[in-house]
Amino acid sequence: MNAADTAFVLVCAALVMFMTPGLALFYAGMVRSKNVLGTTMQSFVLLGLGTVVWAVVGYSLAFGTDFGGIIGGFDFAFMRDVGLDTANSPAENLPHLAFMVFQCMFAVLTPALITGAFAERMRFGPFLVFSALWLILVYSPMCHWVWGGGWLGQMGALDFAGGAVVHMSSGAAALAGCLYLGKRKGYGKEPNIPHNLPMTVLGAAILWFGWFGFNAGSALAADGLAANAFVTTHFAAAAAMLGWLIVETLHSGKPTTLGAASGAVAGLVCITPAAGFVSPMASIVIGLLGGAICYGGVLLKGKFGYDDSLDVVGIHGLGGTFGALATGVFASIGAEGLIMGNPKQLWIQFVSVVATWIFCFVMSLILYKVVDAVMGLRASEEDESKGLDVTQHNETGYQW
Repeated sequence: MNAADTAFVLVCAALVMFMTPGLALFYAGMVRSKNVLGTTMQSFVLLGLGTVVWAVVGYSLAFGTDFGGIIGGFDFAFMRDVGLDTANSPAENLPHLAFMVFQCMFAVLTPALITGAFAERMRFGPFLVFSALWLILVYSPMCHWVWGGGWLGQMGALDFAGGAVVHMSSGAAALAGCLYLGKRKGYGKEPNIPHNLPMTVLGAAILWFGWFGFNAGSALAADGLAANAFVTTHFAAAAAMLGWLIVETLHSGKPTTLGAASGAVAGLVCITPAAGFVSPMASIVIGLLGGAICYGGVLLKGKFGYDDSLDVVGIHGLGGTFGALATGVFASIGAEGLIMGNPKQLWIQFVSVVATWIFCFVMSLILYKVVDAVMGLRASEEDESKGLDVTQHNETGYQW
């Protein structure tokens, strides 16, 4: 056990934990004021629900004994054999508990990302049931496939900090969700204007700050690889902000504050799978391209007519996809991509992208349908009109 690495990973776990309330602010500022608390709650409550599900069974399914490359066993269910030393720890330099809780924060954040797609229209109780089932049946298998000894990891797919596990999985679930639930009441006919953009910018800043733990911590050691991931994370976010604003200005005539915040988050998403595998200068290229691509991805919802309330598909789904493929192109540290003369890596990345999207989209759609049939997912038109703050939580965000 390495004391410095342990301290580093525990601090990074705390940074990743801070991302979930940061996401709550990021999302809540973009909705109408009557839904600010309902949107905040959908992220914040997952700190409780996601943690308990992870402790009881999620961690074991993700990192337990491999079964056919598909799922882990129940070795660590209810935290059995997850102790203070390195025994059974997937990271030999860390106490098992330190590794587990770092991964726990990823499991908490990922279903929270999905909520932006169906913001302002899902009932709270069914949302909790869906999120718990999704963590067990979608996130845990995906985590096992990539990081827990499953078939994507065995195939050689590169995902340093969650391009597939976190962003593509949540993006696919988001697409399934907004297609299944349909559009918000009055969508396209009445304004759905962000009520508090300073709140959104603050949330984006917290996400940027926490993302250093997300990506640098995935090195699982306080070493040069962590430093590289830290730098590439910052560079990509900075470049993506500029890339988004340039394309936005060319397209709509003016750069916006929401565009700056969204562009920075897009860059963080795009670099996540690549952070430990690419050089700092490559991360700037990934960020610039990623910001422009994700801006275009957000415009797609207008062309295809689906109501992705807060652009989860365009930023996390498309950004994670681009980042995974860019990893296959620019990888030069610890692995070799296309620019290093290894086109096979790009093909492996492509296979991982297709598998992730198909599995997560189909499974998520099934879960939406099952929970809807049993409990009813969608808020009534009357409840939507009044807002989820009052109808779901009996409170309001602001006293006028």
